[in-house]
Amino acid sequence: MKLEDKLFLDQYKVDSESHLKIKDSDVCLKCEQKQCTWICPAGVYKWDDDSQKLIVGWENCMEMGACVVACNEFDNIEMQYPKGGFGITYKFG
Repeated sequence: MKLEDKLFLDQYKVDSESHLKIKDSDVCLKCEQKQCTWICPAGVYKWDDDSQKLIVGWENCMEMGACVVACNEFDNIEMQYPKGGFGITYKFG
């Protein structure tokens, strides 16, 4: 089974507030590799060349924290788990 097929099995209950925060969007300009954009299997982070900003689609977050670890050079991503009852629900393991 492909990763995309497995992700389709997950369910999300989205809160109205993001549990992910970019501390300083200007810091992302200094990051050459933008590893948060490729480390996240759910594709939560996208770099927009036109606006020179990081777009965060927190609604699809799988809450694993890989983005925080990937941003080790600048420590610019803050993650808290969603409030109770919100976030991801995994099915079938």
